[in-house]
Order: sequence, then C-alpha cells, then structure tokens
Amino acid sequence: MPEIKLIASDLDGTLLLDGAQDLSEDTCGLIREVCVKRGIIFFAASGRQYYSLKRLFAPIRDEIGYICENGCVNYYHDVELFKQVFSRDLAEEAIAEVLNFRDVEVMVSGDEFVYLQPKNPKFLPYMRDFVKYNAKAVPRISDIQEDFMKVAIFEEGGVSDETRRYFHGKFDSRATVVTSGNEWLDIIPKNANKGVALEKVLERLGISPDECLALGDSGNDLEMLSLVKYPGTVESASDDIKQQVRIITDTVENLLRKFIG
Repeated sequence: MPEIKLIASDLDGTLLLDGAQDLSEDTCGLIREVCVKRGIIFFAASGRQYYSLKRLFAPIRDEIGYICENGCVNYYHDVELFKQVFSRDLAEEAIAEVLNFRDVEVMVSGDEFVYLQPKNPKFLPYMRDFVKYNAKAVPRISDIQEDFMKVAIFEEGGVSDETRRYFHGKFDSRATVVTSGNEWLDIIPKNANKGVALEKVLERLGISPDECLALGDSGNDLEMLSLVKYPGTVESASDDIKQQVRIITDTVENLLRKFIG
C-alpha cells in the first residue's frame, strides 16, 4: 500500500452500504487498528451532523476526526478546525422556499441541534430515533437566533428531478446545492464542500494531499476525491465516480485490511 497519513471516507453509499444506519463493532475495531498499527488518521466525511457522527462511531468517537455537514464544519479531538455559515437573509430565504415547496421537509443545521418545522409528524421521530440526530421541532425555524450552516431538503423515497431543478435554479448562483444520499438535497454556503474542508484539515495537521486517501461514491464527494493523490470508491458507485478515482474496492473494510495485512 502507498504511504498514507490520513484516510477520509464518506459514509452513506461508501462506508455504509445498502441503506445501513449503523457501523458494526468490527468496522470500528478495524479503523482503530489501522490508526494504531499504521499511525494513520481517520476522518469521517459526511453530510451528517457532528453529534450524530459521534454516536455512529461511538467505540472510537474520540480517536477519529469529522468533516460534517458536507464540509461546513470540521472537528478533530473535539476541537473545531473550520466552519462556514450562511448569511441570515439567504438562510431564511432557503428555509421559506423549502417550506413552500410541496411534500418535502426542511432541516436546518445549527451548532448543537438540527431544527425541523415538520409537515409530517413522523419526520421528527425519524430524525431523532432512526437517524439519531440531536433534532428539535420548532414552530418557526426562522425565530431561532443562531448561525445556520446548512438548509437541507428531505424527500421521502428519493429527491426528484423536479425538486433538484427547482432548488438549483433558485440558489446555484448564491450557494452550493448538492445531493447528499438518495433522499437529501443540501443547500450550503457558496464554495463549501468536502474538498475545501479536507484541504483545511490537511493544512492544520501538516499533511500533504499526496499523503491522503479519500473515499466517496457521489457528487458531493468529487471535490474531496479530486484533491488527493489517492481517490477511491466502492464497486456500487456510479460509472461517473469510478472514472474519477484510482482505487475501487468492494467494501471500505476490505481496503482498510490491506493496511494491516
């Protein structure tokens, strides 16, 4: 295996396959073994919330780093390394557009909680109990006096082309609009992405992109994949993603085993 100092991996569709919402203890143990035996730093790179990610990686939560909210905020050893937030006017405009757009839900990311203004009463328990976010339902999200990092659109069953076209048309010139998993479309600050976030991490840790392996499976991973010398993906990824990488593996776990074999 090449000389690698940091591995950054996407979760949904990459480390978590077939809609899985939990990591096995074996996977966490494997990540720990790679970190201990080879001295490689591991970063989870996701559209998910920091507190949700720490629950997901509970056995090793203090041993790894986190690129959260599709690159809006980074943490390592519980220290915030980098953060981008919306202007208040743009955040409120995006929230209003999602609330007025047919049968989709809005989720807005603050520092400690995500805020929901549910149209369907099942949305809060889904986010709190199944996805395991720090989630609050509020009468009016715009009344929350807090900086917002992300306005996310949830469409049960998958984001439709109509939804995607509408929000790209509304916000592409002022924000980054990116698919994040099958059922989510994220609106985040302009120029925020996993690639920018990973670049900030590498700068802080004194690691070159040539010493980094990044793994991802979809459009919100492309900037991260293009940054590093060793981009990789899983066999279930689309052909478009496979054309952008040097490494293709059946599972992330099997790739990690090569570092300790």
